[in-house]
Amino acid sequence: MKVINLNGIGMTSLRTRERLVQRLREEGVSDEIVLNVIRTTPRHIFVDEALSHRAYEDTALPIGFNQTLSQPYTVARMTELLLQNGAPKKVLEVGSGSGYQTAVLAQLVPSVFTVERIGPLQEKAKSRMKLLGLDNVKFLHTDGGMGWPEKGPFDAIMVTAAPEHIPEALIDQLTIGGRMVIPVGADKQYLTIVDRTSAGVEIERVEPARFVPLLAGIR
Repeated sequence: MKVINLNGIGMTSLRTRERLVQRLREEGVSDEIVLNVIRTTPRHIFVDEALSHRAYEDTALPIGFNQTLSQPYTVARMTELLLQNGAPKKVLEVGSGSGYQTAVLAQLVPSVFTVERIGPLQEKAKSRMKLLGLDNVKFLHTDGGMGWPEKGPFDAIMVTAAPEHIPEALIDQLTIGGRMVIPVGADKQYLTIVDRTSAGVEIERVEPARFVPLLAGIR
């Protein structure tokens, strides 16, 4: 059985991670709790071994099936925005992908429900949660645009792929007072905050973004 080094050595060592965290600070991420989770989460186990030496670069990396592992800045920024008004108790993640964003969330909130349309990716994500001892994550293989209504409503929703328009089905799964962080757009994408209030929905564009598109169907 292959032994996986969670602490990392060389290009995956703590010193390399510290340099990444410092860069994220310089780029504007200010939540030290989020930054500490980025520092301690072994991003190198979420990519193929051949790419592990690049795991702590601030760049997106391929994970197969035409999907990517988001760059650390994006993960940190989206997480920071989601937790801006206090840590939600119950979070829906749309797009498990490699499981890296899932693992970051699972260390910051009590319960994460994550959906993914590509079965093999989700199976790898599940195994990584077990490796890290994160047992507060529930998985569902389904069309992400529909969310997980049976488990809703959610205090917060994070979407890790970009629809052209904000899905109403996801807004409906937010609690009153809940927040969704989602990239929106086709040619031009923007990281967007959706706050559901008793009076309706408040939408705020935050900054330009670049994500794979949110697609329908499962595989």
